[in-house]
Amino acid sequence: MKIPFYVILIILVFLAVSSGVTKIMLMQQDVDFFGQYGFTNPNLIVYGISQLVGGVLLAIPKTRVMGAIVVGITFLISATLLIMANNIPFTIITLICVLLLAFIVKKSKI
Repeated sequence: MKIPFYVILIILVFLAVSSGVTKIMLMQQDVDFFGQYGFTNPNLIVYGISQLVGGVLLAIPKTRVMGAIVVGITFLISATLLIMANNIPFTIITLICVLLLAFIVKKSKI
């Protein structure tokens, strides 16, 4: 059971860090999408930093639970905005990631 855990963990760390970096870099697609919902560039950078920090915390065993919580919150915010945009496929993928983060939290507490 350790191998699936670490595969899921690596994927989630990659998703959180890469998602955070694109927001910090103010990639046009992110600026346009989040801007529709009132995110200014400074807001988007702070949001990206929280995803990046959460991803880094997720990678460290002692801070894994806190990182999963931070990333989970940011992914839930994204899922909410995706629902508002009627982007159901990406909403489902994002919510699956949140469920996988819950799995990581559960296995990390044992």
